[in-house]
Amino acid sequence: MFIVAGLFLNEHYTVDFVLNGKKDDPILIGEKYLYQLPKATRDTLKTAPEGIFTVNKNETDPDTTYIFKAKSVQVFSGVQKSDGLLQTCKNSLFDIILPLLAYLAFFCGIMQLLIDSGATEKLARRLSPLFVKVFPSVPKGHESISYMTLNFSANFLGLDSAATPFGLKAMQSLQEINPDKEKASDAQIMFMCLHAAGLTLIPTSIIGYRAAQDAANPADVMLPCIITSFIGTIAAFLIVGIKQRINFKSATLLLAITSVLAAIIGLLFYINSLDLIGKNYFTGNFSGLLLISIIGFTLIFSFLNERKFKDKETTVFDSFVTGAKSGMNTGVTIFPYVLGMLVAISVFRNSGLFEVISNWISQGFFFMGVSKDVTDSLPVAMLRPFSSGGSRGFMIDAMQTYGPDSLTGRLSCIFQCSAETTFYVIAVYFGAINVRNTRYTLGTMLLVDLICVVSAIGVALWFF
Repeated sequence: MFIVAGLFLNEHYTVDFVLNGKKDDPILIGEKYLYQLPKATRDTLKTAPEGIFTVNKNETDPDTTYIFKAKSVQVFSGVQKSDGLLQTCKNSLFDIILPLLAYLAFFCGIMQLLIDSGATEKLARRLSPLFVKVFPSVPKGHESISYMTLNFSANFLGLDSAATPFGLKAMQSLQEINPDKEKASDAQIMFMCLHAAGLTLIPTSIIGYRAAQDAANPADVMLPCIITSFIGTIAAFLIVGIKQRINFKSATLLLAITSVLAAIIGLLFYINSLDLIGKNYFTGNFSGLLLISIIGFTLIFSFLNERKFKDKETTVFDSFVTGAKSGMNTGVTIFPYVLGMLVAISVFRNSGLFEVISNWISQGFFFMGVSKDVTDSLPVAMLRPFSSGGSRGFMIDAMQTYGPDSLTGRLSCIFQCSAETTFYVIAVYFGAINVRNTRYTLGTMLLVDLICVVSAIGVALWFF
């Protein structure tokens, strides 16, 4: 309705870009006869190479381009914020699903080795005392405990490619003990909300983007990112825990939270003791080395326990292949859910409605006395629950426009790091197990996102 109204009210000249446009393509805003243009523009167009004339050339602003063809001149101004509907359909397959299938196949193969070698069973047994307090409905020693642990660990280390396969396996395992297969269980909701908070220790990708924009110290947002995501994680646990009546006075639970907090503080003290080159070296290699260590441990442990594979009438390699096939099947299952969500987001972005709402909210904060540096970074926070790529584009644009070391540039990075792509995650995780009634998951995850946004603003103002 908004798109059609915009066409008739002359807000848009064409709606083709909503369907067929590509991200960063110039947007057609009008078409005129040559004689309708100012004389100076007409004269320039007649002598311009290939009849193309660009005015207001400025690297920080979209250019206005006149293209003279036959008797008419097409006028383009601004660029498209995201791919159109049909382009999104194609890109969701080639840019998202196919890479995701590869990640799922590999890491599900690794997980199958952990299962058949008995590693997950041992891990679940050791962590059961803690997870029984957080997930009371999960039986002691259940395999889902291992998968959730691996998912949290991968998120903690900024290993997004590994986190998703582990998380999907956790949801599938929790679904096996879910009494109502079409409705999310308490354990699944708790897992999803903790996952949404995205507790991150090494925000590798954010540091990389800041380095690409020539930030003076690319890793200077690392501590604010950790603090903000930790606040979000604790908030998610408390909100869902109160709803599910979890016992917060448990000594095991308090010890675990204290231990995690102590480990984070200890690591931060170590990183802060390093110079700039040392910090870049550490943050650039720590996560990768840990991922290689997990894969190496899995292979060594599997070969040392090869007898268990023989007892199951398989081999280490065949076990990996079985797990990889399972990962491929999971990827095919979630494709329709991801496609539907991404197309909806594409239309929402390109319609212009998102920008209208975003401007209203930014203006509202501005009239409340909130600094312009903060309001300029809010589009990243508002788009983050819908689209990681879209919010990332706003983050990079904020660093290019205002500078990577400005408050706006840094705050945009913290927003990008400390929240999750909520709608995408719900579509993927619940789509993989065909759960239609997600109960209070979405509301809680969005509330956690809001808490992360408020925390990020407070932390950024405190640090910078």
